[in-house]
Amino acid sequence: MSNIRRSSTMNSFVNMASIADFEPLAAAIPATKVEITVSCRNLLDRDTFSKSDPICVLYTQGVGNREWREYGRTEVIDNTLNPDFVTKFILDYFFEERQNLRFDLYDLDSKSDNLSKHDFLGQAFCTLGEVVGSHGSRLERPLTFTICHKTEVVKNTLDPVWQAFKIPVRALCNGDYDREIKIEVYDWDRDGGHDYIGEFSTSYRELSKGQSQFSVYEVLNPRKKKKKKKYQNSGTVTLLSCLVDTEVSFLDYIKGGTQINFTVAIDFTASNGNPSQPTSLHYLSPYQQNAYSMALRAVGEIIQDYDSDKMFPALGFGAKLPPDGRVSHEFALNGNPDNPYCSGIEGVMEAYYQSLKSVRLYGPTYFSPVINHVARYASLVKDGSEYFILLIISDGVISDMAQTKESIVNASALPMSIIIVGVGPAEFDEMIELDGDEIRISSRGRFAERDIVQFVPFRDYIDRRGNHILSMARLAKDVLAEIPDQFLQYMRTRGIKPQCPPQSYSSKLPAAPLQTQI
Repeated sequence: MSNIRRSSTMNSFVNMASIADFEPLAAAIPATKVEITVSCRNLLDRDTFSKSDPICVLYTQGVGNREWREYGRTEVIDNTLNPDFVTKFILDYFFEERQNLRFDLYDLDSKSDNLSKHDFLGQAFCTLGEVVGSHGSRLERPLTFTICHKTEVVKNTLDPVWQAFKIPVRALCNGDYDREIKIEVYDWDRDGGHDYIGEFSTSYRELSKGQSQFSVYEVLNPRKKKKKKKYQNSGTVTLLSCLVDTEVSFLDYIKGGTQINFTVAIDFTASNGNPSQPTSLHYLSPYQQNAYSMALRAVGEIIQDYDSDKMFPALGFGAKLPPDGRVSHEFALNGNPDNPYCSGIEGVMEAYYQSLKSVRLYGPTYFSPVINHVARYASLVKDGSEYFILLIISDGVISDMAQTKESIVNASALPMSIIIVGVGPAEFDEMIELDGDEIRISSRGRFAERDIVQFVPFRDYIDRRGNHILSMARLAKDVLAEIPDQFLQYMRTRGIKPQCPPQSYSSKLPAAPLQTQI
């Protein structure tokens, strides 16, 4: 069995902020309280649309016990690679004991407390004594090697041949071809106490030479090398082959000129409440944004950076329009059906505010017209030069569920993704069904070609302390997290490669008149 680990160039700082007075323990043994503050610098960036959201988890190891136990966690700091954590770890310090500490760093991707569901950024080890005894009570540690891959166990042989495996270059060296990679070899034991045989170091650049030649590495055990003068090695490992398969990323397409076209669709049905009343989800308070405004701005301000001219179609549905009171499920927020484009997110926000003054909230809640609207544009551009994202913000039950499913199944074959944000107190069971994470959505016996819908209820992201900026950042991170994978799935299944960056590019299609439904 062998472990492959890569090194990290990240730095972690463990600061002892203060030592309190002696306090008696249960056994009447005096203990000094040590308060530890953690800061990190240059952490790995695991996110596409933003920086990592790190958290630090402290583990302690009991005397004479190999088991690490979680001691506590810091708060999560959003969107930073250089966190200074506020949460302190307060430990009892005993001069006569070796108190081992382990600091694990994670990038939190969801609300789950299960750390295995989040990206591991690295770890650092030290003892509490090292912290106390360090100059100025400040200890710096580089984050150590992280395990990238474990081979299978080959039993009852001194000449194992391990199966070929595939590992992303990002996981192996994070794009640094000369970063040290360490391979450790163990003798597997059923009880988990595997015996260390030895190790060797290499790099991605060196491994990639294996495409044209065998590479033989000496497996060395540092302890044996120190003790035995005639020690040569603990065996050798031969790299039989190394094939580098280039997989393009979401950013490769963006750099190659692919444009992200963003369309907004807002629910104007009567279930939202009278916009002139504070109880309405559309109420425009002079003191704070409503849920529609926050969801629109949170997602739009990120996506607009990937659109060259920042002209966005903004639609509404479920309202009676002036002057004759016709019901429409696909109308332009700016009042111009021939050109529904708004300039930037600020233009979309202004069109939304103005439409609340002119239309009458009505119903029912139809999703299929706005989905079909964007799908018509997406069906005209299948060469990878454009990708379409539709943001639907709605408060309640969908009235055209069968038609919406059919529209989504049809759109799943197009360069298109759909984000649905639910606002208000509704249960949103039907919207969860459209998400299709567990069961692929289907219509009339046809299943969606791929998952293109991401649904989230806005209430899950509201900060309890009323920090709207934090609420918006959390919402944007979750709803946009699946977009790169949905995008890549479409491009790869159709064999579309990134293009060379163009000198100039215009992505907009001429606007088609909107359809009004009664």
